[in-house]
Amino acid sequence: MKTPMKVTVVTALLVSLSLSFSGVQARDTKHLFSTKEAVEMGKSQGKLGDDIKFYFGDQPLPVIEGTLAKGVVTNKKSNKGDKSAEEVCYWTMLSALVQLQERARKEGGNAVINIESYFKKNSFKSVDQFECYIGAAMSGVALKGDVVKLKK
Repeated sequence: MKTPMKVTVVTALLVSLSLSFSGVQARDTKHLFSTKEAVEMGKSQGKLGDDIKFYFGDQPLPVIEGTLAKGVVTNKKSNKGDKSAEEVCYWTMLSALVQLQERARKEGGNAVINIESYFKKNSFKSVDQFECYIGAAMSGVALKGDVVKLKK
């Protein structure tokens, strides 16, 4: 009877310790980078076209003809590898912007507006910065925005 009780106690202790340490390893460090540079990088690499415009935070907008999709979320992750925080974050942001661009095209829109960082459903609104979180091996960028048709 004593042996199973010892095994149960030791097992519970090991599970508790492993859960404690897994929380430490999963910690993400926040970095802020330029939205303008991310969009310019995407355009210079030919990954972002001129047909879809991006408007971050409370950036002034042209006249909106109609909203096609509200609260569109993209959550992109990238393997950090040996890249710097800046390199991996811009790469991950570009992946998120490409996904928003594809969604806008699918919906028949020509812009994504009110774009905000939305990592773990926490909103960060900025005209000129986006959030990127880096953990031990991965980076993450999550964005939320509205697909619209702007008047030309």
